[in-house]
Amino acid sequence: MRIAVDAMGGDFGSLPLVEGGLLALEESNFTLVLVGDKNILTPLVPSNFSSKIEIVHCSDVITMKEGATSALKRKDSSIYVAMEMLKDRKVDAIVSAGHSGATMSLATLKIGRLKGISRPAICTLMPRIDGKKSLVVDAGANVDCKPENLFEFGVMGYEYATAILKYPQARIGLLANGEEECKGNEITKTAFDFLKNHPNFVGNVEGNNIFDSSIEVIVCDGFTGNVVLKASEGVADSIVYLLRHYIKSSPMGIFGSLFMKKVFKKLKKQVDYAEYGGAPLLGVDGNVIICHGKSNAKAMKNAIFQAIATIENNINDRILQALHQYKI
Repeated sequence: MRIAVDAMGGDFGSLPLVEGGLLALEESNFTLVLVGDKNILTPLVPSNFSSKIEIVHCSDVITMKEGATSALKRKDSSIYVAMEMLKDRKVDAIVSAGHSGATMSLATLKIGRLKGISRPAICTLMPRIDGKKSLVVDAGANVDCKPENLFEFGVMGYEYATAILKYPQARIGLLANGEEECKGNEITKTAFDFLKNHPNFVGNVEGNNIFDSSIEVIVCDGFTGNVVLKASEGVADSIVYLLRHYIKSSPMGIFGSLFMKKVFKKLKKQVDYAEYGGAPLLGVDGNVIICHGKSNAKAMKNAIFQAIATIENNINDRILQALHQYKI
């Protein structure tokens, strides 16, 4: 198994990306293909890992400030070179913490969509009160959607939730402004009728259901999904900040916090994006994991494990079979 890492992407340079790859190699057997400037990457690779790591040299990188379409012409950029390798089946998956728009554009145009998928979608994991995760599809790839896109998101999300998250029967919900079938806009109302063809569709759900363990797969357009994602991250950060502020505001709070260390540790683990690493781009004819730009070594390690899981569980084959079964 060969996993390519866009080793030039990310907000903090190559070091945490390479370190994450090394952590993954300590726990799993695969070949790590680092794509980027060999002058930067070679000193970061310990000699004892040299037999498990390949470096593919390229000198260019797409920065976060650049437009996604510029990646199509930058053939020496790390994400372009990595995507060419995936297209030619020289690697089995790509993990990138770089420019997400560039990654999505190149994946769609260079690799292509799965048969029956009109638009790929980003899946993101959200914490639930039972300690498990729910899956939001789409989380930012498609700002404007048609009803058939939302149906495809539901099918893809279900297959990912059952194969990767190991839910035996994942429930699919359509995010709306109320649980009643009549709620939503014209697009979601039509999508509701399409999703009825799937036996695990339970109807409309509201924002609070993402976290209350009543649903496993939440279907929405990318605009709504990205707003949900960013708002949830902001709420989590604010809660952590307020807890620290109130604890430090009194000696009693500081004393009491000593007895709550394990609780705080569990809470941090539950809401920390590094625990699951990245978001799979479902619907393209290859395995692509998109990571947070601020990914640390732990996040990169877990993103690589996600890539390995998508390969081992043949997620794309499952999606193709499901689309054939649940036609609209």
